[in-house]
Amino acid sequence: MNDLLILLIKASVIYGGLLGTAALMTLAERKFSAWMQYRIGPNRVGPFGLLQPLADGVKFIFKEEVVPDGANPWLFRMAPMMAAVPAMLTVAVVPFAGGDIVLFGQNFGQLSITDLDIGVLFMLAIGGLGVYGVILGGWSSNSKYSLLGGLRASAQMISYELSLILVVLSIVAMSGTLDLRGIVAEQTGTWLLLPAWNVFQQPLAFVLFVIATFAETNRHPFDFAECEPELVGGFHTEYSSMKFALFFLGEYCAMVVMACLTTVLFLGGPEVPYWADAPWFLQLVAFMVKAGIFLFLFIWVRWTLPRFRFDQLMHLGWKVFLPLALANLFLTGLLVSF
Repeated sequence: MNDLLILLIKASVIYGGLLGTAALMTLAERKFSAWMQYRIGPNRVGPFGLLQPLADGVKFIFKEEVVPDGANPWLFRMAPMMAAVPAMLTVAVVPFAGGDIVLFGQNFGQLSITDLDIGVLFMLAIGGLGVYGVILGGWSSNSKYSLLGGLRASAQMISYELSLILVVLSIVAMSGTLDLRGIVAEQTGTWLLLPAWNVFQQPLAFVLFVIATFAETNRHPFDFAECEPELVGGFHTEYSSMKFALFFLGEYCAMVVMACLTTVLFLGGPEVPYWADAPWFLQLVAFMVKAGIFLFLFIWVRWTLPRFRFDQLMHLGWKVFLPLALANLFLTGLLVSF
């Protein structure tokens, strides 16, 4: 089979899975929140409400599109795409399984769109572009609430991006590579009778990284860019129809990508504990279970914890997380050196 055709098939499967997971996450969010609050949740469209994401998509397509007076029409239309596309691009380097995939006598290679020697840098660089869509969406709307939401998003991203990068650097220092598959390979085997995952060897880095992903994806309790009680709806106040849906598609895709990245960096990626030669389909199942735990955590935290004040958020980012991340990187460097 042609290499280009194999690449197109893998890209279609992976991006279809990403968009499908993001759509199902909107349903899972509503179902889990209903379960936590003793409500029923969506149950009218399809069995158990499973077709609700499809119904929402159709609803957004047929809604009226409105461009506010005084808005920058070009940037107003571009901002939702700039928020959604980076989150979708970063999934290209995620290794979902270890071995080659052999189906119907055809070897499809490893289950990732591409393998980059600088995969970690690619994910951080492209993933960090998503905030520009939020900033430009807030500024181009010609609304003070939207503008404040965009400014908050930029301040929040700068505060937590530094800590997140320093944490990732500590993992890179331990693994000695920027390749995501190389980082996964360094977590095989056992360490003190436990799987040799970085979550056990770098517990502080793991906690800092997981909390930083909440701020990176604008999720509760760090959703200050939209914060309804203060900013009506924040950066997306003036948006409607599919442009509004694209912002949230980007948010849920970013959640999926961050869950995948956490799995790769700290939980051994697709590795099955104590089974080094597990077949690729079991590795894929293991990866999905690990990532699913973090996706559930995103929902659980949203419907459990109250929102911080904005000054508390900035204090936590600059005066707590940044010093801890620097100290963790310094200690990691000492351990690697000696």
